[in-house]
Amino acid sequence: MRIALDAHGGDFGLKPNIEGALLAAKKLHHEVILVGRDPEIREELRRHGAEDPEHISIVHAPQLVEMAAEPVEECRSKPDSSLMVGAALVKEGKADAFISAGNSGAIMVAALLNLKRIPGVIRPAIAAPLPTLKGTTVLLDAGANMDCKPWHLAQFAVMGSIYMQSLFKIENPTVGLLSIGEEETKGNTLVQETLPLIKNVGVNFYGPVEGRDIPEGLTDVAVADGFTGNVVLKLYEGTAKVVFKMLKEQIMGKFTYKIGAMLMRKLFTDMKTKMSVDIYGGAPLLGVNGVVLVCHGKVTSNAIFNAIRVGGELAASGMVTNIKKQMEQVKDKISAARETQE
Repeated sequence: MRIALDAHGGDFGLKPNIEGALLAAKKLHHEVILVGRDPEIREELRRHGAEDPEHISIVHAPQLVEMAAEPVEECRSKPDSSLMVGAALVKEGKADAFISAGNSGAIMVAALLNLKRIPGVIRPAIAAPLPTLKGTTVLLDAGANMDCKPWHLAQFAVMGSIYMQSLFKIENPTVGLLSIGEEETKGNTLVQETLPLIKNVGVNFYGPVEGRDIPEGLTDVAVADGFTGNVVLKLYEGTAKVVFKMLKEQIMGKFTYKIGAMLMRKLFTDMKTKMSVDIYGGAPLLGVNGVVLVCHGKVTSNAIFNAIRVGGELAASGMVTNIKKQMEQVKDKISAARETQE
């Protein structure tokens, strides 16, 4: 597979992106295309003792999209930015996937401008994989769409199911609709209006789920509007950090605890690895006509390596084609729901 990587994306610039790309070039069989300012990329490669690394190429993109900039204006005014050029490589068939840790809104805009939506998809969604007690649950939408309608959530359920089938090889993923109780009588208007539709789009619908059900891994897919989903995602990340900080403070406060911690060092290391989102690399932008992964702004080289790995796996799995097929099958049900409620 050929994976295009925004070499400048993220809060830390070139360093983690180049390190992750070099690691992927060494351990994986993909070609990594570094997209960005050619002279700066070559200088960073030299710092890592890799002036002409195998399986790595560079595509020059002189402009950069700022992390805090307005996405649509930035992408339209900077056609030669690393985001726009990287997404265009997928459009032109020169890359099988595009990865960036840059401005998430701008990544979506660049993907939409270049790749367009899959026919039938009303709104793409960010699908965030989360570590759980039972394995992994994918949460979507994790921040692309603040205000949603029932048909958006129904489509998220379909796309999330196909993602879990494609990457995690789960044959018939269970889908939960995030609510304030497991009873179908509870929840806001959006939940109430989504329930009958989501039952009718061919997914393995478990029913309403609560926030506490996500870390337990009650369902393989958890569906929510982007505002709620993003709050859940950030709370999830923050809780994991705080738990480990609290453990460390308690351990450092007593000598006997320190001895116990030394004996349990591997357990803590394994737990930290399991709780880290780095193992997933990034969150796929589902619904665009190509494989695009959005990485966390505070990206690490390990996360970039895993994003390249996952990008290759998703491209090879035919996920986009499978979403197209399923959207074609449910388009009449989605259209009917829109006509009834709008």
